[in-house]
Amino acid sequence: MIRAVVDTNVLVAGFLSAAGPPGRIVDWLRAGTVIAVLDDRILAEYVEVLLRPVFGLPPSDVEDVLTAIRSRATWADVGPGGSVQLPDADDAAFAECALVEAVPLVTGNLRHFPKSACRGLRVLTPAEFVRLACSTTP
Repeated sequence: MIRAVVDTNVLVAGFLSAAGPPGRIVDWLRAGTVIAVLDDRILAEYVEVLLRPVFGLPPSDVEDVLTAIRSRATWADVGPGGSVQLPDADDAAFAECALVEAVPLVTGNLRHFPKSACRGLRVLTPAEFVRLACSTTP
């Protein structure tokens, strides 16, 4: 098992295109091969974004993945007052959880997490994460 913070855009991409790396990550989250690291802010964003009508995702599929994520997740205790200042304050939860739990952050938007603001946080694209996961899994 490998743990990671997974940005919401990776989940959306995985639902929309199951054949690519984001789709593989969604499958791994569903199966428990990858354990999501999150907090209440991230879970709330997952629910809100994945159920947006614009994406047309089947609510039962979304709920299946969310149930799997919730049941196995590592809940990060970030504490009050965000410690990471990013261009978009809504992205801070992802970086903060990854830093607290010392896990990679997987995102399709690398530019949202500039190195200067993330203090050594390991930020990976979905393709990089898939390669890493495949190389560490027996």
